[in-house]
Amino acid sequence: MFRKKSFKGGVHPHDEKKWTESKPIEELPLPKQVVIPVQQHIGAPAEPTVQKGDKVKKGQVLALSKGFVSVPCHASISGEVVAVEPRPHPLGVNVLSVVIDGDGSDEWATPLADKPENLNIGSETIRKRILDAGIAGLGGATFPAHVKLSPPEAKPIDVVILNGAECEPFLTSDHRLMLEDPEAIVEGLKIIMHCLGVSKGIIAVEKNKKDAIKRLKSLTSGIAGIQVQGLTVKYPQGAEKQLIKAVTGRKVPAGGLPMDVGCLVHNVGTAYSIYQAVAFEKPLIDRVVTVTGPGIREPKNVKARIGTSFKELIDYCGGYTEESCKVINGGPMMGISQISDDVPVIKGTSGILVFPEKKASLKTENACIGCARCVDTCPMQLIPTHIASFVKYKQLDKAEKLGLFNCMECGTCAYVCPSKINLVHYIKLGKAQVNEARKKEKK
Repeated sequence: MFRKKSFKGGVHPHDEKKWTESKPIEELPLPKQVVIPVQQHIGAPAEPTVQKGDKVKKGQVLALSKGFVSVPCHASISGEVVAVEPRPHPLGVNVLSVVIDGDGSDEWATPLADKPENLNIGSETIRKRILDAGIAGLGGATFPAHVKLSPPEAKPIDVVILNGAECEPFLTSDHRLMLEDPEAIVEGLKIIMHCLGVSKGIIAVEKNKKDAIKRLKSLTSGIAGIQVQGLTVKYPQGAEKQLIKAVTGRKVPAGGLPMDVGCLVHNVGTAYSIYQAVAFEKPLIDRVVTVTGPGIREPKNVKARIGTSFKELIDYCGGYTEESCKVINGGPMMGISQISDDVPVIKGTSGILVFPEKKASLKTENACIGCARCVDTCPMQLIPTHIASFVKYKQLDKAEKLGLFNCMECGTCAYVCPSKINLVHYIKLGKAQVNEARKKEKK
């Protein structure tokens, strides 16, 4: 029997890809200054290896990882370190950062290879190059890539999935990368499969990207073990657990990881960067960012250096419209509103979204009417309204029992709620309060 390539729950927001899906990637001019946070990934922050007054070159290590779940950070331009201090971060906090004033030379610390090296190298060498390049997941979760490629022996991987769903409205950076440099993405997948000793690889793409699916299928038609899978267009199709369910039919258990069901998932942008790191030993110093929304004069897909300010990308795209009032790091469903555009592009910045006032205004929250729409659409099969209510009335133990930490904060519940309850806000708050309480208990 034919199995629909999807998952239970989810929603169908207007995808709003029209703003940038046909816009080729443009290279942003070299920034005069960059701000490089030492925390651009899940795990332990990297520790600075430079100080104010040091001269640095492009690709030079600025901060080294001190734990297994961590990655180093690199200079994205050449110039002089003018500060090592806390600076605003797109996640809404101040993070220790290395500030570099550029000298305009854009000189590499170590020149890259002119052509790809032999990619049939050992797994340890592959993992080391990926770690040394500072690669963290470019899909937004920013999990260190080398860690994913180091599963315990008790949990072998038998299928690698590249996530090209890009289900978040407005964002098209992955779509354009799949169209403009699919060869590097496929090579990245082959490297990942070789590293893990896996014979099956799947590139999963939502069916609203027919041109990308066609391009990738043409490239992989003669490669044994690799296939391209079209997916039902639905949000959050690109969420890791939902993607695995849609592609393989396997269900990752609550609190579990993809490796628990023999899967590994990487974003297509991450696979692209893995190829660059392994083949050329290029560190992760730039990424493609979609700058879009009705608050931007000329929405574009832009390749920008890590550490470039949001304002520079927005200015390059014609600046704000007169009605602009809200800047978001990421997409409208899971993105984070910014209090300033003076924050840097980091490894997980897939998009910069700007809304005018009429679309950004908050709606009045009303009482829950018990319609259960949030329950029907929750891809994790939770009861969001009950969890939020327990958080609101400070019954955190009950919120935990209902799956507070199983929520992935995708926003589907808030999207469909007719009472406009800020369900994700309450769930985020509940997680923060529980974690704070646990810290105090340990002390």
